[in-house]
This record gives sequence, C-alpha cells and structure tokens, in this order.
Amino acid sequence: MGVFYKPDNAWLGDVTPYYHDGKFRIFYAHDPRNNGRYCQEISWYQVSTADLLGFEEHGEMIPRGTREEQDYYVFSGSLFQKDSTFYFFYTGHNPYFPGKDIPCEGIMRAASRDLLAWEKIPGKILYSRDDIYERHDWRDPFVFWNEEQQKYWMLVTSRTKRGPSRRRGCLALCTSGDLENWEVKEPFWAPDIYYALECPDLFRIGDWWYLVFSTFSDRSVTHYRMSRSLEGPWLAPENDTFDGRAFYAAKTCFEGSRRYVFGWDPTRKDDRDYSGWEWGGRLVIHEIIQEKDGTLLVKVPRSIDSHFKKKVVQDFKPVLGRWDIKKGRMRADALDSYACTLGGAMPDPCKVSVKFRFGSGTRNCGVTLRASDDGERGYYVRCEPGRSRMVFDAWPRKTTSEYGFVSDNPFMVELERPVLLKSGTEHELKIFVEGTVCVVYLDGSVAMSTRVYDFKKGRWGLFVQEGRAEFYDFNIWRI
Repeated sequence: MGVFYKPDNAWLGDVTPYYHDGKFRIFYAHDPRNNGRYCQEISWYQVSTADLLGFEEHGEMIPRGTREEQDYYVFSGSLFQKDSTFYFFYTGHNPYFPGKDIPCEGIMRAASRDLLAWEKIPGKILYSRDDIYERHDWRDPFVFWNEEQQKYWMLVTSRTKRGPSRRRGCLALCTSGDLENWEVKEPFWAPDIYYALECPDLFRIGDWWYLVFSTFSDRSVTHYRMSRSLEGPWLAPENDTFDGRAFYAAKTCFEGSRRYVFGWDPTRKDDRDYSGWEWGGRLVIHEIIQEKDGTLLVKVPRSIDSHFKKKVVQDFKPVLGRWDIKKGRMRADALDSYACTLGGAMPDPCKVSVKFRFGSGTRNCGVTLRASDDGERGYYVRCEPGRSRMVFDAWPRKTTSEYGFVSDNPFMVELERPVLLKSGTEHELKIFVEGTVCVVYLDGSVAMSTRVYDFKKGRWGLFVQEGRAEFYDFNIWRI
C-alpha cells in the first residue's frame, strides 16, 4: 500500500483518526469520483494501523443515504466513546432539501460496540438555530467532554448572520448532558476573519488548549490557535499552520505518548503540475511537537523515517560551478553564480536526507529532485535565508496566464513555508517521495507537502546560488 495511503479506485478525503487498543482507527471520506464529481458520492470507510505504515482495510462503515434522506452526502465528523459504546457524529448534507424548506446540513449519529459494525441512530437531527446562524452551513461536528462544565460540548462549523459575508465563519457551540439532547448556544469562537472554519479539532497539552481548523477563503490550509482557557482568547502563533497548501482538513490523534496530525495531500487536475488543486487525495501524517513557549512544530513520524533502511550508492558529479568534493562532504563557492551537482537516479519510493551549512549572504541553496542529466529540468526544494522561507519549485515552469503566454512565477504558488535560516548553523532536510506525493521536512520542525506529476524519473542533487554552502551526511534511501 505504500507510505501515503489511498484506497483502490478511490481517493481519501476528510479524516477522523481515533486511537484504541494499540491501533489508529482512521475513518475517512471515501470518494470514488464517479463521472468526475468530487466530494459527493461519499461514504465513511475505515483503515487501521499500529505503526502508521501497514494499513488494514475494513471497508465501508457508514453508507450514504438516499436522495430523500438528510445524509445523501456524508461529510466530516468526530468519534466519541461513552461507556462501552462508540458514537460517530457526522454531517448529513442534502443539496435538494433547501427546495423543500429543510436545512441543507444537519448533525447525525451512528453507534458501534466494536468500531467495525455501525448502525445509524434514527431520530432527531441537530439543526442550526435560525436566529443565530445561517441555516444551511452546519457541519463537521467535534464532540468532547468538558470537565469544568460537566457537560458534553460540540463544536460545529457554521456562519453567523451578521457582518460581511466573507467574514461570518464561526464555530458554533452545542451542549448536552447525555449525548442525545443538544442545546444550540452562541458561538464558541467567531473571529470575523474567515468564510468558514472547517473540520474543527480541540486538544490540550499541559497548560495550553489548541484549536485546529481549516480554511479555504484566504488560502486553503489547516491552522491552529492556542489559549490558556476554553474561554479564549485564541491566539495566533507566528507560524499558525502545520503544513502548506497541499495538506487540508487535518485532525489530530493522541496515542498515549505522542500526538499526530492526519490530513490529505490533494491531487491536481489532469495529473499535471501547475493545474488546479482538487478535493481529496492521499493520507499524510505528521508528528506534533510542543515547544517550551507552547507553539507547535511538526516532524516526520519515527516509524516512517526508519522505514527506509537501504542506502543507495551515490556518485556525485558537478554539473555547474566549482565543487570541492571529498568523501562525505561537498562544498561549493558560487559567490556570483549558480552551482549544482547531481547524484544517481531516485528510486520510488525513496527518502532523501542531507545536512548543510551556508555562508553569510547566500541567496539560496537546497536539493534537486528528479532532475534531468544536464540539470535543465527538475524539482527544487529551495531554502532562501534572506526571505526566511523554504519553497518548492520546478523548472521549466509552466504557468500560463490568461493572455496565452507563459508567466514566470518565482516558485509554485502557495508552496512556501516560513523558516528561520541562519548562516553557519547546521540545517537538515528530509524528503519523502512516493509516486506523485512529496513531503519535505526541514530541521524536524517544518513540513511542506506537494505533488510531483510532470517529471516521473530523474536524479537528485544539491545546489547553491550566489553564496557558499557545504553539504554532508547526504544519502538516498529505499525501502
């Protein structure tokens, strides 16, 4: 099945991870994309894994309803255990109901004793309150037990009825004493910033609460906020995201000692670089690390990192510039030029790892992926100290403007991550490539996921532009 899971003949969408009896139970939106239709003929499926690598498929858990039922489309939700019963709270979406004066979206439930056999619970569907919230935006429930209030709380993706339309996104609050009868309250958080706050998640580490949500209005990305109290304020850290554009609807899961965040790396239209991003794709998992100041970082999970065990013998040869190549180290001085060196062909799947230092004033340096023998084409993971960022790029670039000619963007739009890059300091890149999926980690703290379609094979290499850089402990690994 590979490292980045997807079901056969379908794609993986919004994920609800749950840890139980030594396994991650991953419930996901199973999207067959019949007739090219996205995010519509969805039902909930499950896979499980003990190590985030070997996935056991359990098939359909919660089927979609008929056109006459609320859950004609089945959208995101959350799982909660009470006594010996597991409850799945999920979204029932029916685009035909507004014409019948019935809300488009409602919160529904299913129950199970073993996480494998599920039955929908008939009865009351939880709808929004028309006096507070817009009627048809009411989805993605997240249920938890509020110890202080001694009640069950549910956060729901919704929209208030006040203010500019593009800023009405909020998380509604519902409370219950028994998980069955719910009272719809005023918003839990209404920041007047986003169109919608999708797929909420909430957890606590030490003294900090963390609120996770995804947005598509200003940019498509998963954010987090932090607070000392459930009452807020919900503060935005300097870097408030776990990943970039190609990691969406992410939710977290704790297995007793470590917390992980699960999201999906979207496909691109017509399986081509630079074409539009689509809904759904493959599963990507990061491990969450809490810093001393409470902010969160991510790194590659240990099991995935150690899964690539076999080193591939490399023979680097300079392509441009002057390189001082010694066993285990390569250095390039390119104060007013560009220098690159290429190693061997990249196996698939593979892991690339390299440590590096760069000199003061260096414009950029990094790793080339799937490059041609002459270095004329390939993908680039480029670290830019002066701009405090890491970007993903490709050459030749293929973005076509509305006027019919090729425009020259400085990198793949939205594929950049903020990082602090210091000259003379050791930095480390770990890059995982499987098929069209590419996930990059810098310094065990920053992640950047993407897709690589156009260049299917090639060599990997190292480069530096207008500066000095030294690379060492560089290896490529296969399973």
